Amino acid sequence: MSKERIQKINSLLKKEISQIILRELNFSKKTFVTVVSVEVSKDLQIANVFISVFPEEEEKKVMQDLEKNIYHIQKILDKKLKMKPVPKIVFKTVKLIDIVQNLEKE
Repeated sequence: MSKERIQKINSLLKKEISQIILRELNFSKKTFVTVVSVEVSKDLQIANVFISVFPEEEEKKVMQDLEKNIYHIQKILDKKLKMKPVPKIVFKTVKLIDIVQNLEKE
């Protein structure tokens, strides 16, 4: 699959997963959850979804909530996207400091 196609899929998944998290999951009003990036495997089987949580003390709880609701999120994503296969979501966390360091490198 071409690099451009993978980038378009990454962008689409990031947008859709962000909207699903915003609409479907209820986090504390003081907790900010951001989908930083999505990286889809070349065979489109896996989508690594990188999440940033602020404050970082809430990260464990947010990840538990995401894992608990992963099948619900996946089901909504499967219905919204007109592609086969829809990649399986895997949530991973990214620390705020890592994001800042990556921005400084660019």
